[in-house]
Formats: sequence, structure tokens, C-alpha cells
Amino acid sequence: MKSQKDVLVTDLPARLSDIPWYWADMTPDAPALRDSTVAWSYAQLGAAVEAGVALLRDLDVRPGDRVMVVGENCAAQVALIFAAAAVDAWVVIVNARLSQREMDVIRDHCGARRVIYTIAPSSDAVAHGERHNAAPVNAGPLGDLAIGPLNVTCAAEPVAASNGEQVAVLIYTTGTTGHPKGVMLTHRNLLFIAASSSSLRAMTSNDRVYGVLPISHVFGLAGVMLATFYAGACVYLVPRYSPEALLNALEHDGITVLPGVPAMYARLLEMSNKSGISPKVSKLRFTYAGGAPLDPTLKSEVEKLFRQPLHNGYGLTESSPSISLTRLDAPRADTSVGQVIPGVEIRIVDSMECDVHDGKTGELWVRGPNVMKGYYREPELTASVMRDGGWLNTGDLARQDPDGALFIVGRTKELIIRSGFNVYPIEVESALNSHVAVTQSAVVGRLVADGNEEVVAFVELDPQQNVTTTVLHTYLSNMLSPYKCPSEIVIMQSLPSAATGKVLKGQLKKMAQQMFDK
Repeated sequence: MKSQKDVLVTDLPARLSDIPWYWADMTPDAPALRDSTVAWSYAQLGAAVEAGVALLRDLDVRPGDRVMVVGENCAAQVALIFAAAAVDAWVVIVNARLSQREMDVIRDHCGARRVIYTIAPSSDAVAHGERHNAAPVNAGPLGDLAIGPLNVTCAAEPVAASNGEQVAVLIYTTGTTGHPKGVMLTHRNLLFIAASSSSLRAMTSNDRVYGVLPISHVFGLAGVMLATFYAGACVYLVPRYSPEALLNALEHDGITVLPGVPAMYARLLEMSNKSGISPKVSKLRFTYAGGAPLDPTLKSEVEKLFRQPLHNGYGLTESSPSISLTRLDAPRADTSVGQVIPGVEIRIVDSMECDVHDGKTGELWVRGPNVMKGYYREPELTASVMRDGGWLNTGDLARQDPDGALFIVGRTKELIIRSGFNVYPIEVESALNSHVAVTQSAVVGRLVADGNEEVVAFVELDPQQNVTTTVLHTYLSNMLSPYKCPSEIVIMQSLPSAATGKVLKGQLKKMAQQMFDK
């Protein structure tokens, strides 16, 4: 794969599957992938993809069909993703930890021709497979799988002539209404981000990348797995996160690149503070946080723990996901999400869709090779976020400093208007998270009389600390203007979150409203 700082779309491969086969030819003996049961070289990865192609054809999967892969991070999941790409099928990657209802909604919405369950590392995948009458098989290098019945009513989608139009992956986003949103990401979308992420992180074949972020999420798929393979490096796949397993990998597996989400780093800090154990990071050269806002206190504490910068970035599923990253040669002390990646354009606009300047806050729009093709079978929903000229309205509020540094202020829909004043949840969360007892927090708005809103905070506490909500209210009163201070603080044992670690604010908003309505 060609490595360069400004990734040219014309240099990208045609399909995702070209990546493993390229390295299988160039460096067949180089390590490509490890999970709990296998350690594959690139030659073995290439052979596993070939086996996946043969399996899909035996299962009567056609170009344009949707193939749903249910599981957790493992080698078979990776091989099936590349195999589906090779036969021009669309792979629908679904985390096995979803509920029965969520799983069925996605299966029915995408109209999958086949559902394949990677059962070896996931008891949840086993349970879903049994419920859907999937037949267990041994698929050679892919190991034990379960194959769902053929959906004879599945209509194949047309195969596009270019990698910019041909859909490679359907990623279903976490919704608050139950309405499914299948984001159509093309080969070009994902390859562009793989190449950009690999280049901007200066990745080489010597890197060893910790792959605990779910591949079923676009961050784990493009920003971790595909970026690793694009560089000819090796990914260490882990199905579920634990701080203890991470410490062990850092000490014994020579991990050089650690991508994560803020909640992951918060758990590590909590364990380290409790046990007094610090990570051994002799080979670690790059740590990165994404997928959720990075709190300044958390950033500072993680940097002390690892004795190196914690880089930051920003993106969303609809942009494959990356939009901006902090630079290796210019780490930042603040929580900027960095510079916009080369080849991507942004606009920051006001309510009249006019550009704002001078560091003012507005709604962020993005355009580039990373922007999705649209939402599957949802033309109206697609039209609601796409603007003339190929611009995607991210729905996020942002500002940009004169040096180009981008800051995410919050979500447009999460903006709280209290007594006529704008309250950005991220500001209140940052203040709460700076308290020594708070592990993480989430702030939402609650409708009250006359269309006004109250600020409600949900907090997760360090079990070693003994504080009350009264203490937290007093703490915030010394840090925030009165209108920004929460009307109510609710202590929870753990905040509801997706498999990626992203806090499910939709659930918290409903809880806050129900508490008021009672």
C-alpha cells in the first residue's frame, strides 16, 4: 500500500480485500493478526480470506447481497469482512452483545441473504445463532461458525463500477428512537480513512496495535483494523475490554499503538489508582482517544500514567469515521480534536447556514472522500443530513481557532436552553469530571414548564471515594455560572453505554424526564 501524508483517492485499491492479498504477496511471513486462538501471518490471513470467499459462494451469496456477521472481535470476523468485499457483497457487522430486539431489527431492515455467527469467542453469538436456527459448521481456517438459513426473498443491490460508489459495509448506528440507521460506507470511504489514519500515525510494519475497540463500530473497523493492515502491521484482537488484560498486553506483547475511547482509559486509571500498578510501556509510542469527548482531567491523568501525549480525534459513523486528528509532531495540551485530515473540507455555519468566523461556535459540516453514500433504504433520512454540494451536516457544534485546531462544543440536539441561556453539556461534564471522586459523567436536558429546560447530571463515582450529591453541587457552584449548574445530580453505579463505551444519552434523557414527570 502506498504511504503518503496527502492520501490521493486515485491511489487507493479497488476493494478492501486488496489489502490482505497485497501483503500476502509482499510480506507473506510477516505477522498480521492475533486473537485468543490464532496467530496469522499475512499469508495465512490471505488464505483465510480465500476460504471465506469459497464459503460465501457455497452459501449462495451473490454480488450486492447483504451478509450479516454477528460476533465479537476475532480472526474469523476479519476474514469474513474481506471475503464479502471480494465478492462485492455488503457486510453488515453487528456486535453480538446487542439485545434480541436490536439484532432482529437490523437483520430485518438490511434483508440479509445470510447471517453468519462467529461463535468461538462469543457466547452471545452462540445464543443469537441458536435463536435464529443457525447450523454449526467448521469452516477450516475460519474455525467454528454458525450459519443462518438462506433468505430467498433477499434482493441483491446493483454492483457499482467504482469503489467510490460500491458499498462495502453497512454500519448500524446507536439510535435513541429505535429507528434503524444503516450507514452505507463504500470501499473508497473506508480505504481513504485506513490510508489517512495509517499515514498520520506514521504506522509501519513494525507496529503492534491493540484491537479492543469493536470492529462492529466504524472506529474499530476503519481507524484500527483497516489502518493496521494498510500499513502491513499486526493487530492484536480482543473481544472485550479489561484493564488487567491491557496491562498484560502492554508488558508482554510489545504493543506500540493503543487506540481507545475515554471510558476505557477511565477504567484503567481507576484500576491503577486502586492497585498502585502502573503500565509498562517500553514499546508504546502512540496513544489515542476518540469516539466520545475527551475530558481535560482524564487527558492529563492518562498522560501522567503513560508518560506520553494522549492524542485526540473526532469523527462519526457517517464520515467513516475520521474528520480530524491531532498531529504526532504537534501534540496539544488542550482537548482540541486536532487538525482536519488532508483531503477533507469543513464548514462551520450559523442557523442561517452562513459561515461563521473568528472562532465562533456553529454547526459543523464536512465534505470529502470519507462521507457516506447515505442511509440504507432511508432517502428522507439521508436528505435530512446531506446538503447541496456533497456536504454532510454532522449535527455537532464546533469552533475553529486561527491555527486550524478544531474544538467540538457539543451536539446540536444536546444543546440545553435554560432560561434563555445556552448550556453545552460537555462544559458541565468537564467540570464534574475534574472532581477526584467522579469517574465519568453525562449531562442531559429535561423539559419543564413553558418550554424551559433543566440541567440534569448523571455521575459514576470511584467506589473508593465517599462523596454526596451535596458535595458535588457545592463543587460545581465554585466552577460554573449558576445557570450551568445541574438542577439534579444522579449517582449511578455505571452509566449505560454501547459496546464501544459511548454513553447512551438517549436513555439518560428518558430517565431524567420520567423522574420529573413523576
